[in-house]
Amino acid sequence: MSGHSKWKNIMHKKGKTDAQRAKVFTKIGREIMVAVKEGGADPAANGKLRDLIAKAKQNNVPNDNIERVIKKAAGGDDKNNYESMVYEGYGPNGVAVIVEALTDNKNRTAGEVRHYFDKFGGNLGTTGCVSYMFSTKGVIVLENDGLDEEKVMEDCMEAGVEDFDFTEEAVEIETIPAECGNVREFLEGKGYTIVSAEVEQVPSTYTQLDDPEHIRKMNLLLDALEENDDVQNVFHNWENQEEEE
Repeated sequence: MSGHSKWKNIMHKKGKTDAQRAKVFTKIGREIMVAVKEGGADPAANGKLRDLIAKAKQNNVPNDNIERVIKKAAGGDDKNNYESMVYEGYGPNGVAVIVEALTDNKNRTAGEVRHYFDKFGGNLGTTGCVSYMFSTKGVIVLENDGLDEEKVMEDCMEAGVEDFDFTEEAVEIETIPAECGNVREFLEGKGYTIVSAEVEQVPSTYTQLDDPEHIRKMNLLLDALEENDDVQNVFHNWENQEEEE
């Protein structure tokens, strides 16, 4: 699990402004709406919704906001039909980038994403151009508030995780995607503090950036993508991003 630290990326994002955090609330709300429309409003019967409610709480979304979004989607008040889209491309110096979006206007979103890549020294590619360098994994981060490494290892083995990385600040765990929610619930039941638990695209190889201009443009590209209302997730193989900023 080398190459980048999910924990440090989370801490970096927690330092963002209230306006940026509000945008995170909106994006999670959009995911919840889609999950309710696809699988119903009962989290006990809708595993995807259950995972998204947990994600919302991990991002400090108020319970009232979560309930309001679920009721709106269940009642058919949301008239938007969001479609899932995935874009692949290259940032400066060939950094591989995958962009996941939920959009009600494919042409608008594709045009905006292409513009960001062009503006900041990259280029949008075709489907499959970089995804072969990534594997879909469940990634769970536990806060290390004085955890015992041997006990964590035992619990991870019992939960059936694929890999884990124990550090002074956090424990980063990989699972098969379908088991991410179940492992999260198992570890919550054991009393662990879950910082995040999501299905992600994990790089198998990484690209370093040494040129300050490449680093500047890569940061601008990531910021522009993450600021876009339609973009839900951005994955990349820039090595040790948090140390190069």
